[in-house]
Amino acid sequence: MLFPQSNPFRQAINLAGIWDFCFDPGNIGAQTNWANGFSDARPIAVPASWNDQFAEGRDYLGGAWYQTRFDLPLGFDVARQNIFLRFGSVNYFAEVWLNGARVGSHEGGHLPFEFDVTTLLRREANALVVRVEGELAFDRVPPGNIVPTLTVSNEVKLPAASFDFFPFCGIHRPVFLYTTPRGAIQDVTVTTDIAGTSGIVRAQIATREPSSARITLDGHNAHLVVETQSNAATFEVPHAALWSCESPNLYTLTVELLREGAVFDRYTLPIGIRTIQVVGDALWLNGKPVYLKGFGRHEDFPVNGRGQNSAVNVKDFALLEWINANSFRTSHYPYAEEQMDLADRLGLLVIDETPAVGLFFAEQGLSRRLELCRQMTRELIARDKNHPSVIMWSVANEPKSDHPNARAFFRDLYDLAKSLDATRPVTLVSNQGVQEESFAFMDLVCLNRYYGWYTNLGQIETGAQKLSGELDALYAKFHKPIILTEFGADALPGWHAVETELFTEEFQVEMILRDIEILRSKSFVVGEHIWNLCDFKTAQGLRRVGGINYKGAFTRERRPKMIAHRLRDLWQTKG
Repeated sequence: MLFPQSNPFRQAINLAGIWDFCFDPGNIGAQTNWANGFSDARPIAVPASWNDQFAEGRDYLGGAWYQTRFDLPLGFDVARQNIFLRFGSVNYFAEVWLNGARVGSHEGGHLPFEFDVTTLLRREANALVVRVEGELAFDRVPPGNIVPTLTVSNEVKLPAASFDFFPFCGIHRPVFLYTTPRGAIQDVTVTTDIAGTSGIVRAQIATREPSSARITLDGHNAHLVVETQSNAATFEVPHAALWSCESPNLYTLTVELLREGAVFDRYTLPIGIRTIQVVGDALWLNGKPVYLKGFGRHEDFPVNGRGQNSAVNVKDFALLEWINANSFRTSHYPYAEEQMDLADRLGLLVIDETPAVGLFFAEQGLSRRLELCRQMTRELIARDKNHPSVIMWSVANEPKSDHPNARAFFRDLYDLAKSLDATRPVTLVSNQGVQEESFAFMDLVCLNRYYGWYTNLGQIETGAQKLSGELDALYAKFHKPIILTEFGADALPGWHAVETELFTEEFQVEMILRDIEILRSKSFVVGEHIWNLCDFKTAQGLRRVGGINYKGAFTRERRPKMIAHRLRDLWQTKG
């Protein structure tokens, strides 16, 4: 799915701003036809979560209604264009009406969806209504409100999430109205390779109608043009400026469609020439081993919750640059497309993860969860396949995969991801250790471990030795490179002790640095991702004082703890 653009042939407007809003716990809206509009509304910011905007909405995950009105700009021509309504992310289930007509629905947060609304638009006073609900249910992805006997955890949370972050609800990313010409460019797929000092760029174009195309690659002393009837092109770029962490060089791919020799559509795409491979015990970027240094993260900030916030995104990426990190994982859901663009520009490597966190495999709801995971895998790869920063797909985080149904479930998702994109490794992030049978066919082993914290509490050296032994056992069984994708300890900001003590910043420093010593002693370990870049909001529970996970190297407000300074000294350079 291409991100909306404005140029002489396409136009896009962002409908974000202050909308009308109403909670609907009694489902009155459906019964009294709020799809045609509703009164007694209050203002709400879009994009943003509703939970932090209204006190009574903090833990509310039920139905709620949004509405806004807009006029159609003069450049939008329903007679000659297709006009689409595009949502970047709505969590969790959305139903959409335009001028009283039901446009469609979408299930699953964190990924975009769109509708062709050409025939429904008026020149003035268009009424857009969206019903959103985020109820937690066992047959959704991620699941929630799970019967305790179906999982390995009996922890009580409020709200009853099966995952350790807050289940924010609402319209979380921009809402675009955009045009394309009839017969437009529908999709672009770019793959790259390296041959000696040359870069190879292959572009495949999908169009709504057959047409000829002109495809141009510009940048770094290159200006290459291919005219094609097959809508495919291959470029050989001499002395290519490769994309890497240290030098995130980008070229501009421009696709133009021609009708009787005249251009009628255009789309531009920044692309990076690079390769990513698993070779033996190593992860190779551009034919050389790369070691991942970075974090798990969350889209989380006070007041706007999980809502898209460009200033916070820039701040987080600046912190990653300051601390000399070269990578992060989109734990535990796809992040905004705008973040992927920043990662491309700044040379950050991304493990791109679907929303499949906390999966369980009892028969109840299993087939529906699999179909949702398949949908989300397709949507994620379609959205992010052209980003050079994306080096790996992760199909789940911490599934309860000690169940006979789990291996076939993940084999299905692995095969699907490979069929959609054969150029990137596919992995699964697990806390099951050597019992994770899916590691047998995944391209890398990604392990989450908290020895010295959740187990062997306070015993840093004992935990480090257990980690060392488990890493050796994993490699002996699977003979694949390993990334420790989560490790760390909670540290209350400003909490200190002379002797290392739980919840102090000193304990967090000592535990993380000792674990990194273990990781650096293993030649088959190819990455260290600390949990987490910043403290973040969770559901309430006895393990989460104040509903906050304090494992961040920075506070929720982005102030550094001791560990941030120690990591900056340790990592030294980005490469």
